[in-house]
Amino acid sequence: MAARIEDYALIGDLQTAGLVGRDGSVDWLCLPRFDSPACFAALLGDEENGHWRIAPEGAGSGECTRRGYLEDSLVLETVWETDDGTVKVVDFMPQRDRTPDVVRVVEGVSGSVAMLSVLRLRFDYGCVVPWVRRSHGHRVAVAGPDSVWLRSEPPVHTYGRDFSTRSEFTVSAGEKVAFVLSWHPSHEPRPERTDPHEALRSSLADWREWAARCTYRGPHRAAVLRSLITLKALTYAPTGGIVAAPTTSLPEEIGGVRNWDYRYCWLRDSTLTLGTLLTAGYDEEARAWRDWLLRAAAGDPADLQIMYGLGGERRLPEVELAWLPGYERSAPVRIGNSAVRQLQLDVYGEVIDSLHTTRRWGLPVEPHAWNIQRCLMEFLREHWREPDQGLWEVRGPRRHFVHSKVMAWVAADRAVRTLEDGPGLKGDLAGWREMRDEVHREVCEEGYDPERRTFTQSYGSRELDAATLLIPRVGFLPPDDPRVLGTVDAVRRELTHGGLVRRYSVDGRPVDGLPGGEGVFLVCSFWLADALHLTGRGDEARELFARLLSLRNDVGLLAEEYDPEAHRQLGNFPQAFSHIGLVGTALALAGDGRAH
Repeated sequence: MAARIEDYALIGDLQTAGLVGRDGSVDWLCLPRFDSPACFAALLGDEENGHWRIAPEGAGSGECTRRGYLEDSLVLETVWETDDGTVKVVDFMPQRDRTPDVVRVVEGVSGSVAMLSVLRLRFDYGCVVPWVRRSHGHRVAVAGPDSVWLRSEPPVHTYGRDFSTRSEFTVSAGEKVAFVLSWHPSHEPRPERTDPHEALRSSLADWREWAARCTYRGPHRAAVLRSLITLKALTYAPTGGIVAAPTTSLPEEIGGVRNWDYRYCWLRDSTLTLGTLLTAGYDEEARAWRDWLLRAAAGDPADLQIMYGLGGERRLPEVELAWLPGYERSAPVRIGNSAVRQLQLDVYGEVIDSLHTTRRWGLPVEPHAWNIQRCLMEFLREHWREPDQGLWEVRGPRRHFVHSKVMAWVAADRAVRTLEDGPGLKGDLAGWREMRDEVHREVCEEGYDPERRTFTQSYGSRELDAATLLIPRVGFLPPDDPRVLGTVDAVRRELTHGGLVRRYSVDGRPVDGLPGGEGVFLVCSFWLADALHLTGRGDEARELFARLLSLRNDVGLLAEEYDPEAHRQLGNFPQAFSHIGLVGTALALAGDGRAH
């Protein structure tokens, strides 16, 4: 029986991340980067695809008694209470100097508890069994380019069985056994030893210092800070890029085919991410993300992509991994993402809005940033009338998506405002004003259904789109405009399921051209709460926000989607977009919505 998605907790070192189940098993870990091949892939298959479990001997597949993060950190503590005593396991990944480490410290709390560690390394997404040998007190696993070294302090009885490495030991009250797993390229010398106990002290101190920088002091601060910590954990520190999620192919419908690789950086998230970080006091992270964005967007504006790799890589070829059956038999399992080749005109608006946001907040201005924006604007002025695949990356025919046109208006509006605020800058002020007015007029004529009093998903369609909830937030129309009020009511009437919001209708012949359905989209539900707040329905907004907070798992994490009928999370996990939505709504409801 597979663990539910919400049964997992996150550990990471700001370059990659792992998922630890309530049974004490690390079922997903890619080394050395978020987008590297997984060495633990049981999440998308079974134990034979790689995992590392530490739990009381005889616990079977049983879950822990309780767990939680220590302080405001990414250090996970899991506790088992057994007939023989109580034991805890502390899991974390120290922020690295060079090589990644997974540290697991077992500590006896009371009594005397027999423990079992079972390590199954399976490189290349669960398909390569390494050669394991002993060397200088380590177990060394090697296969091709990958090498992993495992040791314990103090040494415990360790042996091989059924292509796994097992350790048996007993801890009594106050005793500790620490395991350190280190990855490095197989052609390089053995990595330097990590002191697990010093690493734990340093990790807690690092997170304590980082959390103290949070300036938010309003309601639900613990939930907001946990979401900010999650966003920090999804940051690739060397470049400042933020991945959408650390996983691939967790399904949007159990047994379905909507299984995508989210271990990349999306431009659509840029404005909301920057606003969230800046409002919460994390200027350094916002600046790193802004700089990543400038590097990614540099080049021919016609080549602007919707997503990039961690360092701005452009080629992300999509491949199906036939040997992995998928989470709860949800196939195919995909790595890479062919949506990278899609035309999505909204990203031009998101990039320009992001750079406008950083300028407005007073971040140091990069001299070349405005030149990049001018080039993007000139491309968009020539191409905004074209159909595209829209925010949701539909794999069906291109359409004139209303949200894409609204974001073209945002691009023109922010460019005009930048010139008005900085008269010394070069740009076609009159031409961009004209474009802004033309886009606005066309959207209101072609993208609005006066009969139903709502904006639609695309020109001439009857389908609705939750992205139209962003119309007042980006300033396209004021919140009290009847067309905004009608759109909010229509989305609530036609796109909600169990009180939460779907992206768009997947009944009949969905716009995305894919079979099957999906859960409600959590960030869209946060957008609805924002729209209710903006349109003067504060009590309903707070009620919806409280409902969304209740969907977090026991350690405060959210996936991309939720199934209101099965009461379970769906999609890649944890999802940056969902946590950005949580922080943004909390800030708005607290009256600190400057970022939006």
